[in-house]
Amino acid sequence: METIDLLGWAATAVLIATLWRQIWKQWTADDPEAESTWLFVGQITASVLFIAYSAATGSVVFVVTNSLILLTAIAGQCLSWIKRRRAGK
Repeated sequence: METIDLLGWAATAVLIATLWRQIWKQWTADDPEAESTWLFVGQITASVLFIAYSAATGSVVFVVTNSLILLTAIAGQCLSWIKRRRAGK
């Protein structure tokens, strides 16, 4: 691993921690409508496209980062559906 890759991995760690914190905040919010379905749809779409781009350019850091972002979008959307069902909306 090159030294410059450590910068990419550090950015990945900060970004994923931030996204998971946002998902947690949305999960604990009183209003089940606090989560935007379109945010998750856009995030999922962008992540899939960035994974393809990153793979095509051979960037392992970005393949992993965008795969993790994709997982946070899917997790966020699933938690949003669960929360809305529980609230009867």
